[in-house]
Amino acid sequence: MRKLEDGSETDSHYWIEQLGLKPHPEGGHFNEVYRSHEGIPQPALPARFTGDRSFCTAIYYMLEAGDFSAFHRIKSDETWHFYAGEPLDVVMLSTDGARTVRLGRNLHKGEVLQMTVPAGVWFAAKLAEGSRYTLAGCTVSPGFDFEDFEMGQRQELCAQFPMCQDEIAKLTRG
Repeated sequence: MRKLEDGSETDSHYWIEQLGLKPHPEGGHFNEVYRSHEGIPQPALPARFTGDRSFCTAIYYMLEAGDFSAFHRIKSDETWHFYAGEPLDVVMLSTDGARTVRLGRNLHKGEVLQMTVPAGVWFAAKLAEGSRYTLAGCTVSPGFDFEDFEMGQRQELCAQFPMCQDEIAKLTRG
């Protein structure tokens, strides 16, 4: 547990309550805390977008022990920011294999405070071994829309990325 300035300790339940986090379809908990009022009209966006999008969106996102963010992809870049808790591994698939970036505050151990998943890349997130929870933020631009969200299917991902079958089996649902 981590102590706040007033001496109180935090855990995942503290953050879920204080930040109003709700269950997320890909796993974990989230709360959208920013959606720009201005937007980009569909004709000004790349063809992969089917409608207008906000300039930017941002969420708080939390994973707890035993949970993971299942492989999925979106049509925008997504930047992850580490806020609290223990390290989190973001796993990205490519034809060269799986690449893992560890979010955390121990920069001397190769952890990073933020990283970006490029648009269209299949990715998942899981707690680093021994972690109890991670509180992160995710910023998406052009802004997130569930119309741009695709959940990965184990069989299809294994066929597309045969060298990543272990990671796919651990980080897909069903």
